[in-house]
Amino acid sequence: MTTPTPRVTVIGLGYVGLPLAVALAKQFETTGLDIDTRRIDELKRGHDRTGEIDRERMTASSLTLTADPAACLPSDFYIVTVPTPIDGQNRPDLGLVEKASRTVAKMIAPAVAEGRAPVIVYESTVYPGVTEDLCAPILEEVSGLVSGEDFFLGYSPERINPGDREHTIDKITKVVSGQTPEVLDRVANLYNAITSGGVFRAKSIKAAEAAKVIENAQRDINIAFMNEIAQIFGAMDLSVWDVLEAARTKWNFLPFSPGLVGGHCIGVDPYYLSHRAEVLGLDPQVILAGRGVNDGMAGWVAQRLHGLRGGKPGSVLVLGLTFKEDVPDLRNSKVADLIDALKGLGHDVTVHDPHADPDEAAHEYELTLQGGEPSGAYDLVLLAVPHREYLALGASTLRSLVADGGSLADLKGALGGGADWTL
Repeated sequence: MTTPTPRVTVIGLGYVGLPLAVALAKQFETTGLDIDTRRIDELKRGHDRTGEIDRERMTASSLTLTADPAACLPSDFYIVTVPTPIDGQNRPDLGLVEKASRTVAKMIAPAVAEGRAPVIVYESTVYPGVTEDLCAPILEEVSGLVSGEDFFLGYSPERINPGDREHTIDKITKVVSGQTPEVLDRVANLYNAITSGGVFRAKSIKAAEAAKVIENAQRDINIAFMNEIAQIFGAMDLSVWDVLEAARTKWNFLPFSPGLVGGHCIGVDPYYLSHRAEVLGLDPQVILAGRGVNDGMAGWVAQRLHGLRGGKPGSVLVLGLTFKEDVPDLRNSKVADLIDALKGLGHDVTVHDPHADPDEAAHEYELTLQGGEPSGAYDLVLLAVPHREYLALGASTLRSLVADGGSLADLKGALGGGADWTL
């Protein structure tokens, strides 16, 4: 019997799914599925609004794009890369993973009929147990098929870092796992074909799920320590950057920095782990303490800036809204929390960001972005996100936006001491 040509379908074409799908399409017959028809239309024209894949790579890719699950050919692998956010009470929201599982369940029968023994691989960040205990029953119920017999499960945690051109999908080590040793081999071979960094075979699906969630929880806790010492040293009128410059001369000092912790991963994933711990009757004190410090950082910065103004409300220009520099990603931006805090203290806030989508800013945060180059005169100008465009302007040009008697603030110390205030 001839082995069918390997086919892959990637479900979800965001920051994680699109780079993965484009990489897979170089080696395998690959379809990218996303329910956002606007997203599919843009990608077909070669435009990736996330900025992860440039137009030349997009138009040259053999990736098939569709918003219709019925248009996807029967595949050997179905890779789920949908977001896993938290709700308003910081609890895991697995609704998109559940929905994607139902979609995949309706697609796998033709693959089984062709003898492909499809593997459903989840890349979405979850707490240990979600793939086998939540997704598998959904797949079985909707498809009428049996997990471990008709179809199989795998997990390979995503490691995409938006805007990072060094640690790309084709260079990083991919952690892989599978329901059986044979499935693990299949998943390992798939990912090994697209990365020079090789694969690491986790002992189980739960171990792979856990590895992902602690990677980001560890970073969150380390940054929380930096934010706490920034607050302590701030009360001493001592620059945290001066302290870190000295401390980093020790060979084993960890080079973390203080700041606002946003984005879809670091500010979210620890809550997945803490939720699972609480369900088990445990008290995850360190994880939640770190989250508390980082979630409160925007309010602390707002109070410091308010104090810089002598406690008087004024006009403020906030430069940068995305969760990190040089990316358009607005998910879970803590700059938005900072803006809300400043407004709550009576300040009139103008926001500028050359990378953020104005429609998304309006939809997600009810904020109107100033267009063109930054302009006007303000009592306080805050460089919140050091996009390359702002750094190219330099401290002197940014200071020209400050009204008489006003101040220039630099949240991350990116201006090299050219501001009146920094953490």
